[in-house]
Amino acid sequence: MTNIVEVNHLSKQYPGSDQPAVRDVSFAIQRGEIFGFLGPNGAGKTTTISMLSCLLKPSGGSVIIAGFDLSRQPNEIKRRIGLVPQDLALYPTLSANDNLLFYGRIYGLAGKQLKQRVDDALKMVGLYDRRHEAVEKYSGGMKRRVNIAAGLLHEPEILFLDEPTVGVDPQSRNFIFDNVEELNRNGVTVLYTTHYMEEAERLCHRVAIIDQGKIVALDSPRALQDALGGGLIVAGLPDDVPDTLADDMRALRGVRSADRFDHQIKVTAINTQQTLPAVINVFNRLDINIRSLEILEPNLESVFLELTGKRLRD
Repeated sequence: MTNIVEVNHLSKQYPGSDQPAVRDVSFAIQRGEIFGFLGPNGAGKTTTISMLSCLLKPSGGSVIIAGFDLSRQPNEIKRRIGLVPQDLALYPTLSANDNLLFYGRIYGLAGKQLKQRVDDALKMVGLYDRRHEAVEKYSGGMKRRVNIAAGLLHEPEILFLDEPTVGVDPQSRNFIFDNVEELNRNGVTVLYTTHYMEEAERLCHRVAIIDQGKIVALDSPRALQDALGGGLIVAGLPDDVPDTLADDMRALRGVRSADRFDHQIKVTAINTQQTLPAVINVFNRLDINIRSLEILEPNLESVFLELTGKRLRD
C-alpha cells in the first residue's frame, strides 16, 4: 500500500518559546487508512496538523502529501486535503446550508455542482432536514457535524480531523464515528487526532502517541497493547508516604516496575489479579490509606501511562 503522507524530521519552534512544540517528528500514513494521532492537550497534535494543512510554516523537516511537497506546492496539497479544525469555523447567524454554500465557493464550486455537494454533505452528517436553521440554534454536536460537512465539500483525498468529538453529546459522538468509518470505506484517508483512547481503539488502523512534541510510540493499537503485556495497578497516595514505597513494590514477585509520580504510584505487573493482594499488603504494612485504586489491563491508555508516566489530561 502506498503512502499518501510522508513526514520526515518535522519540527516547530514558536517565537519566544524555550521548547519546540513539535520536535523531530517522522511518520507515514498509508493511503486508505485511519491514522490516529494521540496525546494529551499541549502534546503537539494541533501544531502538527496545522503544519500538514499549510496553516503553519514548519521550522524544519519535510512533508510530502499526495505526491506534493509542502514547502513548494502548498496549493496542490490544499486541493487534496479536507481540514476539520478543533475550533468551530462556522458563521453562527447563517444556516448550515448557507455556511456550506460559502465554504463551497471558497473551494471553487458553483452552480448545480455546489448545491449537490452541499446536499450530499448535509445528508451524510444527518442535518439535511434542518439545513435552513441558523447554526447558533444547533447543539454542540450538531455544530461539530456541520464543521465536518464543510471539510468534505470538495471530496478530499485525505481528511484531517482535529479532536472532532470534544464537547459533543454521546449520540453525535457515535454519529461522527459512523461517518468517519463510512468515509474510510469509500476510500478517504483520515488523520484523526484525539486524547480519547477509546476513540482510537475503535477507529484507527495505526496510531502514533505524541507527548511533549515527540512521537513516543507508533503501531497498531493491538500491537502496542501486546508489546506492553501484563497490566497496571495505579494507586492514589496521601501525603507523607515513605520514600521506600516504590522499592517495596519492586521487590514483590511478578512486579516488572514501580514508579511514583505526583500523588500516585504505578505498578506494572505480569498478572495484575495475582499481584494485587501483595500490593495491598504493602500498603497495610506501611499503614498507608490509599485514596484510590485502579487496575488497567493492557489498552491504549495503559500504553500511554507506561510510556509517559502520567495520566492523559482533559
